[in-house]
Parts: sequence; structure tokens; C-alpha cells
Amino acid sequence: MKQFCVYILTNKHRNVVYTGVTSNLVGRTYTHRNDLLDGFSRRYKVHDLVWYEHYETAESAITREKQIKKWRRAWKDELVAAMNPDWRDLYEDVAKHWY
Repeated sequence: MKQFCVYILTNKHRNVVYTGVTSNLVGRTYTHRNDLLDGFSRRYKVHDLVWYEHYETAESAITREKQIKKWRRAWKDELVAAMNPDWRDLYEDVAKHWY
């Protein structure tokens, strides 16, 4: 059974955020962290997973991703801070407990 997630990544300076959707949070974050794909995350070194939410369906996850992408940066910052006040990279924790 797939678990759909919306996630936010940031760079080491916390001045850039990237919002995405995936059915494999660990694998997708790994591709961002290791610059395996051309694009925004490679260009801006967006490697740290700082926020995520689970959804039962791809459709609900995509709807939420589109909603967040339209938000102002301050609202995204508040969303992250509510779950992860220190903006700590959550990748290792997620990778350990995902499977």
C-alpha cells in the first residue's frame, strides 16, 4: 500500500523552500539530497526535509501540494515551525522508521 506525502525541503541557510508530493518520501528525499535530478532542488541545494504530511490518496496529496505552493512564504514557515520548530532535517528519522 502506497503512502502519499506532501513534503517541504529547504537548504542549509533556510532561505529557500521546495514543496513536493510523492508516494515514496524516503526515496524522493534521497534523490533531492544527492542531486540526482536536474532542477530547482539541485540548483538551490535544497536537501533538508523539514516537514511532511501523509495522505490516503494521490488526489488528496496533490490538492494539498497545490494549495501550499500558492501560499506566501511566511505561511509555509509557520507550517514547518508548527511541526518542526528548529527546522531540523528529519530525513534520518523518517528513513529509520519508514519501513
